[in-house]
Amino acid sequence: MTQPRPYRRPSTPVFTALGLLLALAVAQGGHALATAPQQAARLAANRQIVHDLGLSDLALFTEARYTRHPALADHAAPFQDAPGSFEHFPSGSFVPPAGPWGTARLGFDAQEVTQ
Repeated sequence: MTQPRPYRRPSTPVFTALGLLLALAVAQGGHALATAPQQAARLAANRQIVHDLGLSDLALFTEARYTRHPALADHAAPFQDAPGSFEHFPSGSFVPPAGPWGTARLGFDAQEVTQ
């Protein structure tokens, strides 16, 4: 004769998973609090290196020069390879074009061309 299986509520696995996720969140928060002084010291050291070397800004992506340093890119850089082509670097969809564009416009007389 077989023993009957004990009854298990359908919500037990859900609450078990939620409990594990809560324990993981608490562990991550504890780790963040425990390592905060070392991270602050590392950030201060990095700031000093940037100041000493005179670096301009953070290199965000490694793909194209106009996404690597958006502040240093010229306005036509994304279109130099093929002016009518689609964006072929994924990071180009995350970085907006460098601005401001200024007041330049296409003109045909000498006064408009020199603006």
